[in-house]
Amino acid sequence: MQPGMNRSIFGGVRAALVSPLLTALLTLTLLPAYAPTAAGAPLRSQRLESMQIEVWPEFDRPAALVILRGALPADAKLPADVTLRIAASTGGPSAMAYSAAPGGNLLNLEHERIDAKDFITLRFKVPERYFHVEFYDPLATGAPERSYTYVWPGDFDVNRLSVVVQVPAAASDFSVQPNLGATATGPDGLVYHSAELGAHEAGKPLPIKVSYKKTDARTTAEILQPKTTNPTPEASTSAATPAPAAGSGDEVTRGVLVFILAVSLLVGIGTAVLWWRGRASAGATRVSGAGACTQCGTPREADDRFCSKCGARLK
Repeated sequence: MQPGMNRSIFGGVRAALVSPLLTALLTLTLLPAYAPTAAGAPLRSQRLESMQIEVWPEFDRPAALVILRGALPADAKLPADVTLRIAASTGGPSAMAYSAAPGGNLLNLEHERIDAKDFITLRFKVPERYFHVEFYDPLATGAPERSYTYVWPGDFDVNRLSVVVQVPAAASDFSVQPNLGATATGPDGLVYHSAELGAHEAGKPLPIKVSYKKTDARTTAEILQPKTTNPTPEASTSAATPAPAAGSGDEVTRGVLVFILAVSLLVGIGTAVLWWRGRASAGATRVSGAGACTQCGTPREADDRFCSKCGARLK
């Protein structure tokens, strides 16, 4: 074999070995950054300025209402693509919204969902910095001793992570882990435990465990509803009306006529008002087939969860 042929063969072997290695290195270099999750699925690395996790056990259902309030960094390019996961046991989000400011009017947010065994992945495009996700998680209420655990899967790097837990109405012996030092009474009269936990790394789950005792089967919303009072019965008019004096027959007759005319006038006015309201209600029904916001009266679509004008949560 000639020396030139040996060099050619060995050169071909080296090329055959080096080429796949270079391809693999280039592939790893060009792939986007991913972090492993507890479920073993890849998670795109994202960063939030803040995330507030709120847990409201037995608020308006015999379940735990979980609210996630996220804020993108101030320099985030909008609209921004966001992906997060919620447990498959929730059945999916009950409401998703966005706002231009913290505590601002909430507007309905379109999203895509991907169902898997343990998680439901939500993908959405946020036109503003702030987004809002609500869902219900099952909570056993068959016994007085009750407990619930929500696990934040750690889908993002978060600069400031905070937790707020609402104590159910009529509950006792309430405890929460991690220890949330601050306790305050809200304007609704309910007690809230809260704490800011600082920065949190992506891929690191955070369990939030609550336990309490409660024998009242009603939800917090039902307990807080104002009780209706029976109207006070009207006093009998027979004893309060003086008998006509002797010789006052003409005055009584005139009084009866005036009374009849007044009643007839009131009945006519009432009939006209009811007719006008009926026409207005029918017109409103034709305009907003799915109903209207109970706060401001703005018509709503069938799938809206928040009012497009005032941001109120729709029932």
